[in-house]
Amino acid sequence: MRLVKIIVIMALFTSLVYSVKEVVPIKYVRIEGAFQYISKDEIKAVLEPLVDVGFFDADVQTIQDTLTQLVWVESVKVNRVWPDALAIKIKEKRPYVRWGDEALVNNRGEIISPKDIEPFTNLPILYGPEGQQVKSLEIMKGVNTALADQAMQMAEFSINNRWAWKIKLTTGLEILLGRNDQLKKLQRFMKTLDVLGREQVNAMAVVDLRYPNGYAVSWKPNAQIIDWKNLPAAQAANR
Repeated sequence: MRLVKIIVIMALFTSLVYSVKEVVPIKYVRIEGAFQYISKDEIKAVLEPLVDVGFFDADVQTIQDTLTQLVWVESVKVNRVWPDALAIKIKEKRPYVRWGDEALVNNRGEIISPKDIEPFTNLPILYGPEGQQVKSLEIMKGVNTALADQAMQMAEFSINNRWAWKIKLTTGLEILLGRNDQLKKLQRFMKTLDVLGREQVNAMAVVDLRYPNGYAVSWKPNAQIIDWKNLPAAQAANR
């Protein structure tokens, strides 16, 4: 008799569970996150067909995977909140530089491909070999640090398929570094800046550092070119 009662109770419990699953819809979806590029309408359009189900029927993993596929979504965490809600925490991607002419990368080198890149023209641009955005970005960061020590601001950094480097500053100055000992050559150039003076540096159009013991300069039109012969001996020795 006791066994019969237990079986009846279990049957009633199972029936109750299935009834609850059928009658408890999702009433609330709470979205947490600081968004600059993700629109609420975009999230809503993705979520609506996935949450129009019972509380227990919502596929948390599918919701997470679907939201992660959005261009600006970096990570998603989805939790059920009893009795009728879902809590969704979204972390948005942050662009660090432009990657070529049609994409962006974040500070870890992950590619972001928005429909319109025009709003991000204020960011520096990085050109590098296809599929090498992570390595290219790390190199760019190191070069940027060296430039910042001299209050120079990078506009473009290029690495070609032969791994030759080229820098373009916001002033328009181009610095050619070649394929070997690039950071060493850049530091050597930096050491001459105090000798040259800011006015002379601003008059430069191109600095070619692809020489073992010096560099060549192309000047902007109508630039007042430095007279090396009249430099003090100590300064001339350091150029």
